[in-house]
Amino acid sequence: MAGYRADDEYDYLFKLVLIGDSGVGKSNLLSRFTKNEFNLESKSTIGVEFATRSLNIDGKVIKAQIWDTAGQESVECFDEILIWNFASKIWKRQETMILADDTGIQKKIPQACREHYMMHCLSLLHEIKTSVPLWTVLLPIREMDRYRAITSAYYRGAVGALLVYDVTRKATFENAARWLKELRDHTDPNIVVMLIGNKSDLRHLVAVSSEEGKAFAEHEGLFFMETSALEATNVDQAFTEVLTQIHCIVSKKAVEVGDHSASAVPSQGQSINIKNEGSTWKRMGCCSN
Repeated sequence: MAGYRADDEYDYLFKLVLIGDSGVGKSNLLSRFTKNEFNLESKSTIGVEFATRSLNIDGKVIKAQIWDTAGQESVECFDEILIWNFASKIWKRQETMILADDTGIQKKIPQACREHYMMHCLSLLHEIKTSVPLWTVLLPIREMDRYRAITSAYYRGAVGALLVYDVTRKATFENAARWLKELRDHTDPNIVVMLIGNKSDLRHLVAVSSEEGKAFAEHEGLFFMETSALEATNVDQAFTEVLTQIHCIVSKKAVEVGDHSASAVPSQGQSINIKNEGSTWKRMGCCSN
């Protein structure tokens, strides 16, 4: 049974991250879970935000610290930029902002359009199919360093993740594999991951079937739920399931090593080790009945 409890009293602190394309509803999922609120006029997240909620799971108070970031990073425009060419798979330094298609035709980007274009560069890195080179993507050198720093800090210490796509936008589902790779590149490969098909209330617009979501989740060893932040459908259940599975893993490891003080709050800076548990529990759940 999960329930609310004062935020300053807890047995475990688990960091979760929300990942997925821009506009899939990550911020509203977070708001619905932590504050039971939904904003119809929610704007894209800028930078990184996080919120917390404490629940009682199996007699222990679990404090979830949930991080939310933009599905695309907004970037500033600098004179010196890097050009990524999907055909040659290399970065090149370039002082003039040029957009080139795969035929080699190039055109300069007008100064007035640069800021708007640059804001979508990182989104394009996720959305363009790299096997079919369409456009050269441009990115300022300093912003590449900034992006790497943000990415590293965002994932550091995370023991759970909710990978969100929009059931009405096929591209956001197709991009899930790339988000999952980025997650696994920056975290332990056995991190608890829940695949979320959000906006299930828009039944007449569904472009990704439940079967497709389940198949991808099963193939990758993920949990899966369809949610509606608007109608509050399965939102609590999704977050709670992730936290329950993390707690289950931590509890099992504590028993295995005979750590009777496992209920204590981890010391500051101490990470929760979820390695060496295999992948079976990801599909079935280590706490399954």
